[in-house]
Amino acid sequence: MAGFSNPTPQFGTAEYIGTPGNDLCQLCHQPISADYYRVNNAMACAACAEKIHSELAKDTRAAYVRALAYGAGAAIAGLILYATFAIVTGIMIGYISLAVGWMVGKAMMKGSGGVGGRRYQIAAVLLTYAAVSMAAIPVWIHFAGQHKQQQSERQTLEEEQRQLEAESGRPHTPQPEPQPARPHIAFGSWLVRLVLLGLASPFLEFWGRGPSLSWLIGLVILFVGMRFAWRITEGLPLAISGPYHSGS
Repeated sequence: MAGFSNPTPQFGTAEYIGTPGNDLCQLCHQPISADYYRVNNAMACAACAEKIHSELAKDTRAAYVRALAYGAGAAIAGLILYATFAIVTGIMIGYISLAVGWMVGKAMMKGSGGVGGRRYQIAAVLLTYAAVSMAAIPVWIHFAGQHKQQQSERQTLEEEQRQLEAESGRPHTPQPEPQPARPHIAFGSWLVRLVLLGLASPFLEFWGRGPSLSWLIGLVILFVGMRFAWRITEGLPLAISGPYHSGS
């Protein structure tokens, strides 16, 4: 029965290395006999704490600039995705706001190397809102072009009708007088107005026709997408403190 002298290991019970009473590093699981550190309240030896500190990404200006560049690229991609879907289907669906917020947040964290914080969160929220709201501009331009084409075709048909009436000797139906030409607007001024109109697009329906259920749902989804971007760019808080004297 000598084979039963050693008990079977119990996986539900922690088995510590070293002599009883010694503290263990929660990262390398080696006994701590000297000073120790705290990594998010977890006990760590000096070697592991130094390794984590050296590998920890720093919140530098370069990291923030890279995060902004990556986030802006993701925002542009989200704008194109939102506008393309609306143009192809003719539906302005707000659920794409969730994807845009996720894309912006993930891109910024990749650009910063995993660094997050309040300024990253604010930038991610603004980029998400700008991407979703500005997506209305290419949609407006597309449908305005369609309307202009239809209007041009209607004018062509009216002109052909007038020619047929003149040839047949029938009395000419009076047409409305042409509208006076609109004053020329500088491109820069027009672009600024267009951008401001795009940024205000989520609230235009409220100002024009009053609140509706679809408008409220779309606005809520937009804020949820912005919340996604905020949470993702929060980053993982990692606090290293010490050294502390081991009582073992």
